[in-house]
Order: sequence, then C-alpha cells, then structure tokens
Amino acid sequence: MVEFGGYLMPVQYTSILAEHRAVRTAAGVFDVSHMGEFSFRGPGAAWLLQRLLTHDVDSLADGQVLYAGMCYEDGGTVDDCTLYRHDADDHMLVVNASNIDKDFAWVTEQAKRLQAHGVEIGNDSEATGLIALQGPEAEALMQRLTPANLAEIAYFHFRARIQVSGVACLAARTGYTGEDGFELYCATGDTRALWDALVAAGAVPCGLGARDTLRLEAALNLYGHELSPEITPLEARMSPFVKLDKGDFVGREALAAGKPKRRLVGIQCGDRRDIPRPGMTVLKDGRAVGTVTSGTFSPTLEAPIALALCQADAFKVGAELTVDIRGRQAPARCVRLPFYRRPAKGGDSPVS
Repeated sequence: MVEFGGYLMPVQYTSILAEHRAVRTAAGVFDVSHMGEFSFRGPGAAWLLQRLLTHDVDSLADGQVLYAGMCYEDGGTVDDCTLYRHDADDHMLVVNASNIDKDFAWVTEQAKRLQAHGVEIGNDSEATGLIALQGPEAEALMQRLTPANLAEIAYFHFRARIQVSGVACLAARTGYTGEDGFELYCATGDTRALWDALVAAGAVPCGLGARDTLRLEAALNLYGHELSPEITPLEARMSPFVKLDKGDFVGREALAAGKPKRRLVGIQCGDRRDIPRPGMTVLKDGRAVGTVTSGTFSPTLEAPIALALCQADAFKVGAELTVDIRGRQAPARCVRLPFYRRPAKGGDSPVS
C-alpha cells in the first residue's frame, strides 16, 4: 500500500506482471474510487464546459463521453478530464485524484469570471465510487452479472442506470489500459459489494503497478508526468482533443500561437536491463534533446519503454538515441506510438 492522491492505494495484490497479463489476456479489476467527479447542472452547463475544455463539448450527444484537456491562459494544463453528457443541462466531469481540490477551485473561479449564470457545480467525489473492469473478457464476465445488453454500449458511450449484481451503476465503455472494458460509477457505500461481485465472477484484482505499465504501453498520459502546468496538451500528443476552430476557450490563444517546440515521443531501449525513469536525459548525437516523463519495462513487448518530452524537430521514428541512465549512455530508438494496440477481432498483432 502506498499514498497516492491523498488515498492509500495498493501497488499490487499478487504481482504486477501477473496482474498486467490478466488484463491483456482475460479481465482485471481496479478500485479507482480516488478519481474526482464534478456535476455541472443548469441551462448554462454546456456553454460553460465549452469554454473550460479544449474539446468541442457541443459535438457530444446524450450518453456520450469526451476526453479533453483543461488549460490555463498560457496553455499549460490544469488537468486532463473525461466529460459525460446526460443531456444539455446535466454533465459529469471526471478529474484526476491529485487535482480534485485544485480543479474544483479552478472551475468555480472560471464560472464566476465567465459569468456562467444558472450553472450549479457540485463536487461529488466523496459520494462516488469507481470500479474499472478491463480486458478482452470484461464484457462477457460482466454480462453474467447484469440484465443490461452490454454490447449496445459503444466505445466512449455510457448507460446512466444499470444494475450489476444488484448495484446501481453508471456504466461507461472507457478505460485506462488500452483494452476493452467498463468503468462503473456507483454510490461509495456500494463499492465493496460491486468489487466483490466482479472478483467472484473471475476478475483479477489489480493495483497501481499494473495500471501504470498498462497505460504506458498504450501511451496514455499521466498528469504530473506527461501533463502539467508547464506542459500543454499539444506538446503531450493531445491535438485530436484540442479543437482550436470551435470558438473561444481558456488557453486557446496561447495554444494557437504557433507549433509546439516540444513534443512527446516514444522510446524503446535495446537492452532489457536499461529501464528509463522519469527525469532521465534523452540524447541525440551526444546532445541533450529531451527528458523522460514515464518509463518502465513492458511485459508485452518484453523491452524497456518510455515517453519523453523532446525537441519537436529532433525525432523521427527509427532515430537512434541514448538515455542517460545514472551516467551511462544506454542505446535506444524512437518508436511509433502507442507501444501496444489491442488486437482486432481478426487476431491482428497487438504491437503497433
């Protein structure tokens, strides 16, 4: 158990490797109740969120989920979030655990500045539990516990009210592992019953260690590493989720000012003993060109991998690099992202 975002969280239940493989091959379950949930209700809710987030909130349909950044005026990242639209006057914004207080202060301050009349913003984080069921067998496993037809829930869509083993849930086809699966929001008091039912049905309990190796293989950002007040969404490969042509939003002017001078790239080391860690320097032709933001040993590729924030003009896929690992120059190369892509139903290779 370790402290994470103000909570005590499990690093592992059995082993990181076993839990990682369970999610890639079957189904794993994560207690991620530490995440924050804000409600935006009222006739101005969509209008306010359109001005707070980088993505086009007006493009959302009822029952759809959207991933976006939230920026300061200078383009730096307040947080990366997912937005759930119940209807035009009712949205849920999910934020990172370590940012709950900061984010809530930010959105309420901006609502006042933008004069968003008629919008009620609530912090429902303590009242909301969240269990993530991930893996290729997630749908089949959960279908045994619910009368709802899970096949009808499309990727990045949700059903607001279903029963899972008798627990009332909001079920979203989303996740943070690169696999298919569901994130299940319920009342805090029901979280244990939901967890127990999924584990009894065959889901493998997974901790923070496997969550990190899984998300890194899928090249998914982690706030505080790939995103921060000093790193913009455009630098962090979030350009598909930044709609500069949608109209004004906080940070738009700074993001539109020019091409980023830095960008996030993927790195793979040749020797399995050379594991890049956050803060290590990336070099090209002996010159420092970037810094590792996240790194680990990939159980799927059986090789060390890393994300690094580097000079935008310094990299092409296949470029030869080195990483300064405690004073030793470890050979590496720039690779295409994501490191892992789940296989299509036809059985395509999971490694891109």
